[in-house]
Amino acid sequence: MIWNVANKTINSIWPMLVIFLVVIITTRITYIMTHKEKFCFYKEFWTLFFICYILLLFQLVTSTDISNNGGINYIPFTEIFRYEIGSKLFMLNVIGNIAMFIPFGYFISHYLNAKKISSIFIVTLIASACIEIVQLNIGRSFDIDDIILNCIGSIVGFLIYIALGAIKRHLPKFLQSDFFYNIICLLILIAVVLYFKGYINLGALI
Repeated sequence: MIWNVANKTINSIWPMLVIFLVVIITTRITYIMTHKEKFCFYKEFWTLFFICYILLLFQLVTSTDISNNGGINYIPFTEIFRYEIGSKLFMLNVIGNIAMFIPFGYFISHYLNAKKISSIFIVTLIASACIEIVQLNIGRSFDIDDIILNCIGSIVGFLIYIALGAIKRHLPKFLQSDFFYNIICLLILIAVVLYFKGYINLGALI
């Protein structure tokens, strides 16, 4: 269900996304060549991936269920406990709000080289509150529970970042090399291309 929502969001903005990617990639390559910088594929790939994620997040939170009548919920956990665990609405509104901010927590942690959870919490709190305020002004609702769930998702992303960092330090030198990460990101890119070509169905796996 969550994957279907994400897939629908991607399908709705793919023309803009393609144009955006072409412009960004062309500009970045030109900059690297002009300034004779060292090119590292996996670093460029993850930076671009994060930018695309932010665009998709923007589309998801500003155009889904615009028909909502709006409203304000300032009481924590009111909406969270309203859904039956395991139900369609629980998966979409509770698990979905957590899941969509896990990448946010991971990428922000990586960008800030975060060691403490407080910095990630503050950034997520500001970003999520901004989203809720914007939603309130476009016909949707302001829900404190969404902010709580977004922060939980971001914290999970931070913990994943810390865990992967700890694992990386104990890996053999080859598995810590740029070459290895370049190969991993290249495989991810190939999988994405195959998905959009219809050769693989990620929805069947998620």
